[in-house]
Amino acid sequence: MPLLPIITLPDEKTLRQVSKPVSMVDSNVKRRWDDMLETMYHAPGIGLAAIQIGVPERLLVLDLSKDGEPKTPLFVANPEITWESAAQSDYEEGCLSIPDYYEMVTRPAEIKLRYLDRQGEPQEIHATGLLATCLQHEIDHLNGILFIDHISRLKRERVLKKFQKAQKLGKL
Repeated sequence: MPLLPIITLPDEKTLRQVSKPVSMVDSNVKRRWDDMLETMYHAPGIGLAAIQIGVPERLLVLDLSKDGEPKTPLFVANPEITWESAAQSDYEEGCLSIPDYYEMVTRPAEIKLRYLDRQGEPQEIHATGLLATCLQHEIDHLNGILFIDHISRLKRERVLKKFQKAQKLGKL
């Protein structure tokens, strides 16, 4: 399984694409998930959406296991949030597509999610805590939204300018 290049800022054109649903979970989708998972582990990260590797399909992988714990990957196709709590929670988020930048983001504390699993079977989960935050973060990617869209305009503009400047200086 090859490691894939992760799209980073300032490539907003790619990162802001809205991803299309997959028609079915077949061997190509499973291979893509496997490549995404290996890329995510290598980065290292805890979540990766297909658009972050330049593929505008509604696919994501997550693994919230800590170092030394058994891996517990979650493979998600065509995710749909069917409910979100009124209660909010704050987490300091980061993103493999926005390296070395972290910011507090407020999101619903709980969600219900409908999706297709690795066997192509419909599933529904009730997610709380870090799982709820990560799922929302990755689903945002599938909708062309970055976590910096949830922070102040001033902070967002500073981050974008930082990455544009780094690209011009050849540091990306």
